[in-house]
Amino acid sequence: MENILVISRHPEILGVVVRLINQQPDWNAIGTCIDQEALQIFQQGNISLVLLGNGILPEEEEQLRADLLVINPAVLIIQHYGGGSGLLVCEIRQALEHKVIIG
Repeated sequence: MENILVISRHPEILGVVVRLINQQPDWNAIGTCIDQEALQIFQQGNISLVLLGNGILPEEEEQLRADLLVINPAVLIIQHYGGGSGLLVCEIRQALEHKVIIG
């Protein structure tokens, strides 16, 4: 089971993305809009990948990436700002299969 942490500033979009990810049989998504909560989840859980969604300001993203990498320098962090469920699944699958950081 791959645990995926989703961070977005838009609760409605976050809910949709988490639901789409959880439709995949081997994936489990956990979502939050709050950076501190994201870091707590990340520290406590066995997170395979962090997906950064829309609404995160560039300076917030920079700080999030830095904080996540301090906790786990090997973490995969990808960005997804839309484009449909097929694109979302492909981006996550590619990152997990190839251990590639996208975005």
